[in-house]
Amino acid sequence: MNLIIRHRKKLLCAAGVALITIAAITAFDFYTGYKKERARWGSLRDVIAAQTEGFKGKAYVVIKDYNRNWRIDIDSGTRIPAASIIKVPIMGAVFSAREEGKLSVSDNIKLRQQDKTGGSGTLKNQRSGKEYSIKEIMELMMTISDNTATNILINLLGLDYLNRWFQDNHLMGTRLSRLMMDMTSRDKGIENYTTADDMALVLDKMYRGKLINQNVSSECMRILKQQKTRNRIPAKLPKGTVVAHKTGLEKGICHDAGIVFTPNGDFLICVLTGHKYSNSYKSRELISKIAKIVYEYYMPDK
Repeated sequence: MNLIIRHRKKLLCAAGVALITIAAITAFDFYTGYKKERARWGSLRDVIAAQTEGFKGKAYVVIKDYNRNWRIDIDSGTRIPAASIIKVPIMGAVFSAREEGKLSVSDNIKLRQQDKTGGSGTLKNQRSGKEYSIKEIMELMMTISDNTATNILINLLGLDYLNRWFQDNHLMGTRLSRLMMDMTSRDKGIENYTTADDMALVLDKMYRGKLINQNVSSECMRILKQQKTRNRIPAKLPKGTVVAHKTGLEKGICHDAGIVFTPNGDFLICVLTGHKYSNSYKSRELISKIAKIVYEYYMPDK
């Protein structure tokens, strides 16, 4: 009997040693894998920084990895004229007003002649007096960056409400001071501002279902996935890559920010640029190159 007991003890001891050894090997492999991945992420940051340093202008960047919640930040807290990218938090504020009972997105609004403005969009060419739902107006603002649609929503909610919503949602570098395409005010130095940090924050909330609630966040992501301008973040990505994003463009300003979905993990990318080129080509190239570089980090064989 004692011999059997001693034998069992030896077996248990051996099993324990084996389990400890396996655990140690597993922990070592995990640590080694983590260090290797962390090094790859550091190299990615260096490559992106090199791209921005070679750019004749300023680039403000946030990249967020959703596998490990790692971030790359390059001057991400610096304020820059927002152009149309400010339409992302405006969309959030419209949904917030709906949740507060201030409006229904099914309500109709008549298009007025004084609402019409230049730049991107189709409403400026439509008949005055024609009715559109707030939902239709909001989707035009986001999917084709319609400036007339944006101004209708700004006038509907008011600058005070919008700026208070930005502050309440911790978009501390974002402020709306004029309507879209109000070049007279712009020439006087009255400008709309944001930061890469702020755009990353509002997009991150939408992605994680934390902007107001899950339903609102999902609706925002659905709308962002319908973006028609694809000459920046999606431009160099494989055909069919899903990107939920919003662009911005004015003289000397070119932006894009959104979420890229890949089979190996999703990532947030925000690249805001200020440049002195005669057109936006170099800025668009920079944004699309950075997006491609990050995509290849996730999909190295592509």
